[in-house]
Amino acid sequence: MCAHPDPPEPFPRPELFDECRMVHAHGELDLTSVAPLADALEGARSGRGRVFLIVDLREVTFADGSILRPLCEAWDDCRARRGWVRVVHNSVGIDLVLLGGGVLGRFPAYASAQDAWRGTPTAARGAAPAPTSTRTADGAAR
Repeated sequence: MCAHPDPPEPFPRPELFDECRMVHAHGELDLTSVAPLADALEGARSGRGRVFLIVDLREVTFADGSILRPLCEAWDDCRARRGWVRVVHNSVGIDLVLLGGGVLGRFPAYASAQDAWRGTPTAARGAAPAPTSTRTADGAAR
């Protein structure tokens, strides 16, 4: 689907936040419910010229791999038109879907639409901290 590595975004942000187009999604996004998101992404890209598209997924409660195709199609179209697509979310689950699809680098998380406009991604989520003890729950040493 989106198997090739992507160069960094060469295009600057638009001068005004109002020049960005916004798409919001909520609830569950799976094979049976992703069509409205795909339609909204397509509609946001209508017309000519550069498209700077912010996709807000903060109200999404579940997402599976069905979000990958519409996001990648939007990304391809926007990049071809010297624009970009940025995804706002705070979900480890969405990160895992993007990672599994090989596009996490293409769609880093942004905390807000303003951060997406500025090009300031959320700080990388760190790995789980290493255990501080070698004792098991019953107190025995491992």
